[in-house]
Amino acid sequence: MLSDSTILTLNGSVAALRHTGQVDAGASLKCGVDLGTASIVEVVLTGDGRPVACEIQPCQIARDGLVVDYFGAIQIVKRLTDSLRRRLDRPIEQAAIAVPPGTSARDCGTHRHVVEAAGLEVAAIVDEPTAANSVLGVVNGVVVDIGGGTTGLSVFEDSKVVYVADEATGGTHMSLVLMGRFGLTFDEAEKFKADPDRVAEVKEAVRPVAEKMATIVGRHLAGGHVENVWLVGGSAGLDGMEEIFADHLGVPVHKPPHPMMVTPVGIAMNQPS
Repeated sequence: MLSDSTILTLNGSVAALRHTGQVDAGASLKCGVDLGTASIVEVVLTGDGRPVACEIQPCQIARDGLVVDYFGAIQIVKRLTDSLRRRLDRPIEQAAIAVPPGTSARDCGTHRHVVEAAGLEVAAIVDEPTAANSVLGVVNGVVVDIGGGTTGLSVFEDSKVVYVADEATGGTHMSLVLMGRFGLTFDEAEKFKADPDRVAEVKEAVRPVAEKMATIVGRHLAGGHVENVWLVGGSAGLDGMEEIFADHLGVPVHKPPHPMMVTPVGIAMNQPS
């Protein structure tokens, strides 16, 4: 299970969206930029890992983990970074970034170029599962990242990634189902999905997509010994996802608080002090 300090960090990252934490003069800061399919998240931590400011911008700049709107991504990262600088009244010159597991050198370079073009030096590049596990601390188990465009999984043994897979089923596919079911535009479906008053309707409508995600994970884990599974990513936050996965996989499935923030916080943790 997660430590109290980890839960405090995740809760603090959400609080940092609206409330800027106090930073002592001369204290070091760490920044992480997460270029996601459905949003860009930028987190600033103190050197000891305390979240002090966070910015998020929903967008459609990536598809299946790859940046497709290069100029749009640059503009968003610039805007988020400028906002963080104003909030903290501190220079932010460096950041860590993350790329999907198995990303080619070319695609990895695209992520780097976006952040550098936005005026930040890329101080570290880490794969997304390693970033997530910087927060979770899974020694032996599986981290499933349910993003906007894909469902990825990473198997950890002795805290090291030994197997990764990534397939194109994610939160966008849930939104497409909601569009067809309720006659919505894509933007309306995204808002519908996040509406706390629509939880039961959303859960019923997207259950087949969630079951497909669980089936994908089960296929990749077939024949292997799995002790536990952790769900992270924005779409993991939907009500009941852990129960659906547990039913299909037959192993304990855990979901941390604010699963969308796990990878961004972990990215920031990987920036060298």
